[in-house]
Amino acid sequence: MKKFLALSIAAALSHSAMADVNYSLSITEPAHHLGNVSVEFPQTAQAHLDVKLPAWRTGRYEILNLANGVRYFSAKDDDGKALKWEKVNASTWRVHLNEPTEVNIDYQIYANELGKRARHIDDSHAFIDASGFFMFSESFRQEPVTVKVDVPKDWRSVSGMANNGSKHSFKAADYDVLVDSPIETGINQLHKFVVDGRDYELVIWGEGNYDVDLMLKDLKKLVTTGNVIWDNYPYERYVFMVHATSGAGGATEHLNSTIIQRPRNRFASREDYLAFISTAAHEFIHTWNVKAYRPEGLVPYDYTNMNFDKLLWIAEGSTSYFEDHLMVRAGISTTDEFLKTLTKTVNRHLQTPGREVQSATETSFDKWINQGGDHARNYSTNIYLEGALISMALDIDLLDKSNGQQSYRDVHRALYKDHKMPHGFTAENVKTILKDLTGRDYSDWWATNVDSPAAIDFDALLAKVGLELARPKGAKSVASIDSFAKNTGELITLTHVRRGGAAWQAGLTTDDKIVAINKKHVGKDLKASLETFKAGDKVTIDYIRRDELQSTTLVLSEDFDKAKKVVALKNANEQQMALFKAWMGVEHPKLAKK
Repeated sequence: MKKFLALSIAAALSHSAMADVNYSLSITEPAHHLGNVSVEFPQTAQAHLDVKLPAWRTGRYEILNLANGVRYFSAKDDDGKALKWEKVNASTWRVHLNEPTEVNIDYQIYANELGKRARHIDDSHAFIDASGFFMFSESFRQEPVTVKVDVPKDWRSVSGMANNGSKHSFKAADYDVLVDSPIETGINQLHKFVVDGRDYELVIWGEGNYDVDLMLKDLKKLVTTGNVIWDNYPYERYVFMVHATSGAGGATEHLNSTIIQRPRNRFASREDYLAFISTAAHEFIHTWNVKAYRPEGLVPYDYTNMNFDKLLWIAEGSTSYFEDHLMVRAGISTTDEFLKTLTKTVNRHLQTPGREVQSATETSFDKWINQGGDHARNYSTNIYLEGALISMALDIDLLDKSNGQQSYRDVHRALYKDHKMPHGFTAENVKTILKDLTGRDYSDWWATNVDSPAAIDFDALLAKVGLELARPKGAKSVASIDSFAKNTGELITLTHVRRGGAAWQAGLTTDDKIVAINKKHVGKDLKASLETFKAGDKVTIDYIRRDELQSTTLVLSEDFDKAKKVVALKNANEQQMALFKAWMGVEHPKLAKK
């Protein structure tokens, strides 16, 4: 007992003073995606020190099993003597200590997971997200850290972290800042600019059909829009990292930067460019929504376990909702382009049967385990789609009931003001903000739209801001089997069969290969093969399943593929047009075209 007490006192004393945890990464064999990591932990008197590599990374709510890239693990004391260690679970190495000592860890890391945006090394660069490279100990998680990368001499290293005396060395207040501040090092372009006294950098790895001047022009516009929602900015310096690459796409928000990945030839067209710059807007918004304030279940991050929460629809879906607003307000995209994007979102929602099954609360909590595919589309929804549309419904409701004086932006302004990190917010906090803001109790609205599958009346909702959901002019009513399909070569293969639809009732399922309709061979396009039919026709479908030719009959529908378009009401009145301007910050299309 006395020995244990003495060790506890010594441990407490050893942690009483701030001591750096020092990381270094040496790019040893870039062509083989290999590097060596060293970690120096300060002196400790614990009986053992558990060191861990995160099992997931921030911004991606999925267990990634990052520890599978570690080999040649070793531990030594401050005299260089080997320390006994054992692996106690998938992501934890336990180092046993006989006396107070520093602990020095070394291991090899394999980094060839570019698309996960956690780690990648090749002969042209390294993308270093600490969650994929650097182990930590809970005992020293709050200590200052330094990180140094040993890279080829012609490489440039960029991070949202501050430099630590050299161009390839950085420092952070603690591990949480390190893990949220990736490093891009390699052969890259670097462009710096200043807006409203804040420093920005655009670093691009890879060649592509992008227009750097246009990117810089629009990023400068984008970063001025923070005060559209929030009262101030949570940073003085921000880095946009772009990968123009192959085989990877997506983006991730970080504390002081973002990483955006796109195929190298997907920047030039207007559609592709808008996809890029809207992604930049999404991640920029995350600097507040998620990084400055976030749901309680994500505070603090538990890097080795799932962090469940029922409000991920606000973290991600509301961010998706706001990105289009900031693009329009900044003059980066037009109102017509916004309506085109909104049309896609609404139609995708209407063509997702899972919206009738899973609420925003449920899909938020299940984000960690939800999978894509046909079953997910039929029985689930997602935090981005549902979150964006629920955010829109709440926003328009607030605007309508206040004659344009209150909006969903005010809710996020209050979240940033009153629920900043390191404390998370809850559903009750949001409902309290709504009540304080409006004087109305939103509990029933929340129960109907958030805790239950939302049944949004788009006709009534959009009409309040002078819009409507209408069939496109000249659109033909095409018969449908209520399925999506793709051309897989010689045959059409079903990729999604809508729950309860024509194909579903006839027993067809995904991966069935459609051969013929009424004994006529189906060509390269299923829709084209259905053009000679009309809804209500009974047809025979020949298909292949398990390499056997089979047959079924079904009654054709027209509901599934009957997409609508969000357009401006030509007869919008003054009140509707005023509410549109309060909503989007620009004139209603009816006035804009005069």
